[in-house]
Amino acid sequence: MAETFLPPKGNYRKLIAFQKAQCIYDITYYFAHTHLQKGDRTIDQMVQAARSGRQNIAEGSAAAATSAETEIKLINVARASLQELLLDYEDFLRVRNLIKWPADSEKAKKTRVVCSAHNDSSFYVEAIKQRTPETTANIAITLIHQTDVFLRKLLERLQSDFVKNGGIKEQMYKARINYRNSDNSRNTMM
Repeated sequence: MAETFLPPKGNYRKLIAFQKAQCIYDITYYFAHTHLQKGDRTIDQMVQAARSGRQNIAEGSAAAATSAETEIKLINVARASLQELLLDYEDFLRVRNLIKWPADSEKAKKTRVVCSAHNDSSFYVEAIKQRTPETTANIAITLIHQTDVFLRKLLERLQSDFVKNGGIKEQMYKARINYRNSDNSRNTMM
């Protein structure tokens, strides 16, 4: 039986980081189209940053079977896109004299607990319809921070996996050598 060197990858929908990024995208789409003035360029910028965060996780995961380097780069692009989005939410609050909740505030603590328990976008879409723009922006900020933690952990795991297993070329070479060695041992027995 031939040794496989293509690891099963690409199941990004099971990644918590992807699930949270999906929530961020849906919140942002609603938020931008509801709380920003029509024609404001920030609408497209926020939606595209949220989309980029989600899409790059999916694309990186799909590319993982053949390129650890591409996967790592795309996960970093996802992080950068979400950081851009974070700044947009913070700007929204600041220029409107709204409050970005301090990390140690009761509202922020409760929001972290709720956000850590929910990765289903429909939960947030319904919840934010009943919230103020300030609250919705703070929910999005919380989710962005949580997603960033998961993406950093994913990057650490990818780095560790690469150090242990090498890249696709090393795995292909190892599989070929193992095949040759097993084929040679069978031939010498005959």
